[in-house]
Amino acid sequence: MLIAVAVLCVMDACMKQLAGHYPPLQVAALRGLVGLPLVLAWAAATTGLRPLLRIHWPLHLLRGVLGVGFLSCFVAGLRDLPMSTAYAITFVGPLLVTAMAVPLLREHVGPRRWTAIMVGIVGVLVVLRPGGEGVLTHAGLLVLFATVCYAASVVIVRMLAQRDSAQSLVFWFLAMVAIGAGLLAWPQWVPLRMADGWLLAGIAVSGTLGQVALTHAFRLGQASLIAPLEYTALLWVVVLDLVLWQALPDGMTWLGAAIIVVSGLYMMRRERVVKAQPLESGES
Repeated sequence: MLIAVAVLCVMDACMKQLAGHYPPLQVAALRGLVGLPLVLAWAAATTGLRPLLRIHWPLHLLRGVLGVGFLSCFVAGLRDLPMSTAYAITFVGPLLVTAMAVPLLREHVGPRRWTAIMVGIVGVLVVLRPGGEGVLTHAGLLVLFATVCYAASVVIVRMLAQRDSAQSLVFWFLAMVAIGAGLLAWPQWVPLRMADGWLLAGIAVSGTLGQVALTHAFRLGQASLIAPLEYTALLWVVVLDLVLWQALPDGMTWLGAAIIVVSGLYMMRRERVVKAQPLESGES
C-alpha cells in the first residue's frame, strides 16, 4: 500500500506537468491510453484475457462516465492548485463513499459515522475557506466535484468486485476513460510534444504499478488496516510540491487536512469495530 500511494503520487505529478500544455480532457484520455498496454500485459500474465470479456457492462459503462468526470476535473483543478491542497480535498473521498453506501448499497451508518462524515466536510470547508481569502476557486471546486465522482466510482467497484476480476476492473476503466475523454477532447486535441514522452511513460509505469500494488495490498491485508496508509500521500505531495514547484501548503490547508484525516481514521476504526461485533442497538 505504501508503494502504491507513492507511485500514484508520482503519476499525479506527471499529469500536473502535462496539464500545463494540454487540455484536461486530453490528459485524462492519455492517462487511460498509455496505461492500457501494461494493464493488458498484467491481465494476460495473471488471469488471462478471457475474464476481461465476462463483465457487467452497465455498471462498467457508468463507472467509465464517472472516471472521465473524475480524471478531467481532477487534472483541471490540479493544474492550478498545489498538489498538497488538491490531495487535502480528495481525502474526504472515503467519507463520501460511506455516505453514498447508505442509499446505493443499503448499508447501515449510525450517528457516530455520520458525525465523522460531517466533521470531514468541515475540514474540506477549512481548506476551501468559503467567504475568506482561501482557495474557494474554480480549481478547488473542480477537485471537490472530482472527489464526488471518485467516491461514486468506488461504490460501483464494491458492486462489481464480487463478480468481476480486479484486472477487468482496471482494464475497462482505463479503456472507457481513454475512449470517452478522447472523443470529448478530439476537437481541441493538441499535438503531442516529443519532450513529454518521459511524462507519458512515467504515467504508464507508475499508474500500472500503483494499480497492481493496490490490488495485492487489499488481497493480502485487512482493508481497515491497509486503507489508512492512503493518508501518507500527503507527505509525498508536500515533497513533490516543494521540489518541483517550490510551493508549500499554508496553515489553513494543514488544519483542514488534519481534520479530514482524523475524521477518516475515526470512520475506518468505527467500521472495523462494527464489523467485528453485531449491531445490537443500531448504534454505529
